[in-house]
Amino acid sequence: QVQLVESGGGSVQAGESLRLSCTASGYAYAAYDFAWFHQAPGKEREGITAIESTGSTSYVDSVKGRFTISTDNAKNTVYLQMNTLKPEDTGMYYCAAGRTSWWLLLNVAGYKYWGQGTQVTVS
Repeated sequence: QVQLVESGGGSVQAGESLRLSCTASGYAYAAYDFAWFHQAPGKEREGITAIESTGSTSYVDSVKGRFTISTDNAKNTVYLQMNTLKPEDTGMYYCAAGRTSWWLLLNVAGYKYWGQGTQVTVS
């Protein structure tokens, strides 16, 4: 069984930054792909960035240049650095892990394991 625990959410002003963390346990961390998903109020969960076990990263256009996904293998942790935050970035952020295909990297169907989510509010 894989466990993912997110942290780092909070309330910030537009233009500020936050760093989310996702600590993983219970499996061979280095063999998995990871992603961050955003769920705005009243909307579906959508993938915004992913990092493959190879280290290759993907981003949706809305976060390119503002958000960065990274991993610290020694700490079994995946990070999401979010800069220049906008009100539309408000919502729950979920970490996900799995062994997925490249066409599902930013799709909820590509991941078996999920964290509980952390709230980000930008005003």
